Amino acid sequence: MRPVISLLALTLPSLASSSSDQDSGSQVPITQSRSDEYVCQHPPYKIQLVSSSPLVIYIKDFLTKAERDHLREVSKSTFRRSAVSHNSGSSSSHRTSKSTYLKSANDPIVQCIESRALLFQGHDVLPSQLEPLQLVRYTSQKEYYRLHTDWFDQNDAYKLAINGGNRFSSFFAYVYVRNDTTGGGTNFPLINPPRDEKWCDVLDCDEPWEKGVTFRPVEGNAIYWENMYPDGSGKGDHRTVHAGLPVTSGDKIGMNIWTRQVPIGEDARAAFDEYPDL
Repeated sequence: MRPVISLLALTLPSLASSSSDQDSGSQVPITQSRSDEYVCQHPPYKIQLVSSSPLVIYIKDFLTKAERDHLREVSKSTFRRSAVSHNSGSSSSHRTSKSTYLKSANDPIVQCIESRALLFQGHDVLPSQLEPLQLVRYTSQKEYYRLHTDWFDQNDAYKLAINGGNRFSSFFAYVYVRNDTTGGGTNFPLINPPRDEKWCDVLDCDEPWEKGVTFRPVEGNAIYWENMYPDGSGKGDHRTVHAGLPVTSGDKIGMNIWTRQVPIGEDARAAFDEYPDL
C-alpha cells in the first residue's frame, strides 16, 4: 500500500508559504507536455487545506474551460443510470444520478487530466493505479447520491488485488454547473468546517455547523481526499463518508478520479464498463 502521503510533503510547504493570504491558496506553476498537435498544459491551480485528518484539499481551477467543454462534448448521449456496489452493480434509490466512463486511449485531453491527477499525488503513483475517469450528471429532477464512501468494505470483491485493491484517494471535480443551479453541494458530515468567512465562496456557510462541510458546486474546481486511515491498516476511513446533495434546479456534471492501492489488472480494467459506479 502506498505510504501517506508524498502529496502532503508536496502541498504543505506551499500552503505555509501563503499563510498570510489563506484565501488565495497555493499556486502550482504551469507545466506542459506535447502529443501530436495537442499540447497538454496544466493550469496554475491553487490548493487550500480543508482538513489534515482525514486529508481533504480544495483545488481551485483544476480544470480549464477548454477541458470542461471537451469532456461535455465527448460524453454527450453516453450517460446512463448510475449503479452502486452494494446493490450488485445495479441501480438503486440510494443514487439517482447518471454516469459514464471516459476512454483515454485516443483522447489526449483525458490523458492530460489523468497525468495532472497523478502529478498531484507525487511520483509513487503509477498510471495503472487510476480507474478510468467517470463523469456523473445530476439534473433538476432532484437527483442525488446519498451518504456513501468511495472505499469498499472488507468483504467487497471490488477491493481484491486483481482489481487494484481499495480506492486510496479520490478527486471530485466540477465539470459543468448551469447558471441557475441550486442545491447540488458535496457534503462531508463528519469533517469539521473551517470557520473563516473567506471560505464561503466555495463552502455553504449557511449550513449548520453540525452538518459538517458542504462544498458548493463551482465549475472548474475540485476536491481531493484520502480514503484510508494513515496507520497502514488498509482500513477505510469512515470520516470520508459524503453525499451528493439533490440538485433542486439547474444541471451539474462532476468527475470522479479514483486511485487504487496497486495497479489494476488488465482483465479488470477491460471490464470497467460493467463495474458498479460506487
